[in-house]
Amino acid sequence: MSNNDDITLRDAQQTVDNWIKTIGVRYFSPLTNMAILAEETGEVARIMARRYGDQSFKEGETPNLADELADLLWVTIAIANQSGIDLSEAFMNNLKKKTIRDKDRHCNNPKLTENNNN
Repeated sequence: MSNNDDITLRDAQQTVDNWIKTIGVRYFSPLTNMAILAEETGEVARIMARRYGDQSFKEGETPNLADELADLLWVTIAIANQSGIDLSEAFMNNLKKKTIRDKDRHCNNPKLTENNNN
């Protein structure tokens, strides 16, 4: 698979599973993966706080939001795999839920429809 190939969520789940079982040896425990998820979320938050918030980057720091988001995706996929979750199915079910629940919610939210600078 080249770097420019689009993959489905199922493809990604299979790729992560294959990698973990060969190069990674085995899955980390679910608790370890949860800790890694929290750690990676913090790294994304750190970049966002510095890029869009009031903090500044340290000298020599080379933030890579794309890489940190990919780390989040990777560990999310690993957790789904070891929990027997089909992320394609889960994503579509989640989208349906949000569509039904939020059908009018956001378009009627003045915070989102007003012209503001936030």
